[in-house]
Amino acid sequence: MTVVDKFIKFHRLSKSEYIELLQYQKDDGIAEYIREEAVRLRKQYYGNKVFTRGLIEFTNYCKNNCYYCGIRRDNRYVERYRLTKNEILECCQQGYALGYRTFVLQGGEDPYYTDERMEDIIRNIKNEFSDCALTLSVGEKSYESYRRFREAGADRYLLRHETADSGLYRSLHPEMMSLENRKQCLYNLKKLGYQVGAGFMVGPPGQTISHIAEDLIFLQELCPEMVGIGPFIPHHDTIYSGERSGSVEQTLYLLSVIRIMLPKVLLPATTALGTMDPLGREKGLAAGANVVMPNLSPVKKRKLYELYDHKICTGEEAAECRNCLSRRVDSAGYSLSDERGDAVR
Repeated sequence: MTVVDKFIKFHRLSKSEYIELLQYQKDDGIAEYIREEAVRLRKQYYGNKVFTRGLIEFTNYCKNNCYYCGIRRDNRYVERYRLTKNEILECCQQGYALGYRTFVLQGGEDPYYTDERMEDIIRNIKNEFSDCALTLSVGEKSYESYRRFREAGADRYLLRHETADSGLYRSLHPEMMSLENRKQCLYNLKKLGYQVGAGFMVGPPGQTISHIAEDLIFLQELCPEMVGIGPFIPHHDTIYSGERSGSVEQTLYLLSVIRIMLPKVLLPATTALGTMDPLGREKGLAAGANVVMPNLSPVKKRKLYELYDHKICTGEEAAECRNCLSRRVDSAGYSLSDERGDAVR
């Protein structure tokens, strides 16, 4: 039995086998075989539905100084902003009217948003939009903070691990951050009953196939409900400003691999894919993805939440964004869903 056949049959491999599987990316026949199996599994569990998440980027302040990030603490050129609770609720109201039934509150690790402030925001959203799911993406917190957010009503939590290799993690982050703590946060979130999302960058400086295989092993062990991956894109105000971006083709291959490894996972076709390739999100859906995350943030703030250069969808209204996405999704042979879009158990 080949490693490809073994993977398709059992959905699990060892690290050395993943390294071998990743080397088949450039074999068009095998890559297409992997893609077709990913699409089959995606349709088995989710049909032709593509779930939408209304993304609200509510603060671009961050206490961290991750070397690759455009809103890192020491970037003096960022125009910082915070949304008020009422502004956040207005974003939700607009999104709800457009058909969104999941909201994602994403921001830097901003100390201004204390546990008390976050609990208040969460409760207000859940009280007003009780039929909606609420996802948080606000970084590393204590177990107690995660517990409080969960009890306030948060349903899901996105925390990309970025890389599961400790050496590569160290090269991308300052010393006060650790991969061990990032992983512990993810396990704490699972213990508290969140639907958990992890994920990694594809193609950051120094990444090898072995590093990616380590990411797949970690995801295999964690079994998250959501996985977000996207090509690395450098930001001009970081030390990586002159580096090459990650590969769209490699990202698409990995989307298919992750779909086969975790058949029931919620898998976004990310903004980074669409930034790198005008048809990136459609290609992501064709590789096994089943989620898109259009931006509900106030239009004037979207460009200020610039994690990487040339981020798309910074000037469109949410309504235009949804109509545009609907046509794009239809063109890929799928249909936008108005459901909350929970992970299949």
